[in-house]
Amino acid sequence: MNRHQAEEAVRTILNYIEKTNRKDPPREGLEQTPERVISMFDEIFSGYAQDPSEILDSTFNGEGYDGIVLLKNIEFHSTCEHHLQPFSGHGHIAYIPVDRIVGISKLARLLDAHSKRLQNQERITKDIAEDLVNHLSPLGAAVILEASHGCMKCRGVMKQNSTMVTSSMKGAFFDNKEARNELMQLIKE
Repeated sequence: MNRHQAEEAVRTILNYIEKTNRKDPPREGLEQTPERVISMFDEIFSGYAQDPSEILDSTFNGEGYDGIVLLKNIEFHSTCEHHLQPFSGHGHIAYIPVDRIVGISKLARLLDAHSKRLQNQERITKDIAEDLVNHLSPLGAAVILEASHGCMKCRGVMKQNSTMVTSSMKGAFFDNKEARNELMQLIKE
């Protein structure tokens, strides 16, 4: 589908929302809405153009560091694939290196790459943890996401203060209670 077809699809949806079969030009506020919506889609769904393996391809010698590496409170925004509603929150991404470490901005970029797609929170969580395992071969990898979902706030059950928490623990974080407890303590600090 090309850009013009996508803009026409937005016009059709606008006519549906307003319950019109518009033959007259749209009111001023809607004239450029299809173009703006498609530009917004290009931005908020830019994760489809990002390859997690390229994000994690640049590593550094860990110089024997064998403790937990944690980047916490990373803001993220995504779109629910079920209702096209936004969800946003923050994530915590951790790993225990063996030989190689990755720049901390790469962890934030990894979360962005996955969240800037039509998603569900569980998939983002699982996929990031698997990316860390596959590309860094750490002793352990952990991802915890906490998010508020528009589909819970604006429709259906309308629960304004609910937060969904998902986690994926791999390797030492899954197998070793002490490693998991240390991680949780670091997140709380």
